[in-house]
Parts: sequence; structure tokens; C-alpha cells
Amino acid sequence: MIRFADLSFLDEITDIESRCFPPEQAAKREQFAGRLRVYPQHFLLLCDDDGKAAAFVNGFVTDEPDLTDEMYAFPEKHNENGAWQMIFGLCTRPEHRHKGYAKSLMNEMLRLAKVQGRKGAVLTCKERLIGFYEQFGFVNEGISRGSVIGGVKWYQMRLRF
Repeated sequence: MIRFADLSFLDEITDIESRCFPPEQAAKREQFAGRLRVYPQHFLLLCDDDGKAAAFVNGFVTDEPDLTDEMYAFPEKHNENGAWQMIFGLCTRPEHRHKGYAKSLMNEMLRLAKVQGRKGAVLTCKERLIGFYEQFGFVNEGISRGSVIGGVKWYQMRLRF
């Protein structure tokens, strides 16, 4: 079941993130707490049959066209009337991978952004995931100039509605 996340899932969300990214790339508990306080309507959670968090997608809305590392740390930069839905993370617990959860969450996030009248969505990803995001219509814009978290080469992807 897909639902909006809230602070009651903070520990589960933090745990999922730590399983999906190495420490130097993973968002911290306090970052998630800030995101859940400021823009819970842009933080989707998919729960398993036991009601536990299995996967999530989140990101704020802004008029800035490119994703930057600063955005991850400052949820107050969210602008509910912004043009672009940023995608900060799409994460699935390892034991729940390959069940279509990430696709379902991304489709719902994009559906909501379109219904809300956004221009589109922007994310950054590692090279190995470019093809995964292309299936949703994202276009690779090349190596991100605004995101260098963890010293990794991130590629900016954009989907225009």
C-alpha cells in the first residue's frame, strides 16, 4: 500500500536509506525528520503486508531547475508552488527488491507531480541506474554539476511533462 510518510516511520526510513547507500552518501535521521516535517505530501512510502516500510521516494518542490546537494540538507527551501518536483531518493529494503515497489512509487510520485501542474521532475543517479530511470521518460542531461555527495559521479535526469 502506498501512503504519505510521517514521523512515525522515521526509524524505518533511516534504516532503509542506510541499507541502500554507503554512510558518506546516505541521508541522516535528522535530515529525514526535517523533510517529513516540511513536505510530508512529497514523501511516499510503500508498506508491506505487515504495515512496515518496504520502500520510499521523497523530494521537495522548487523553481530551481537543477538539483543541488544543498537541497538535500535544507528542507525549508521547499516551495509548494514550485515548477519542478525534485526526487532525492528512491529506496527499497534489499529483501523487498525486484517486486515492483520502486516502479510503483515512482509512477505515483510522477502522477502526483503532473496533477499538481509541475513542469516535470529532476533527480540524480549513478551511471548504472540511468536505464532504470529512462523507462519512466527521464532524459540523461550528463554529469551533475550541482551534486557531488560522497565524491561519486552523479548524472542529472529530467522528465518534462
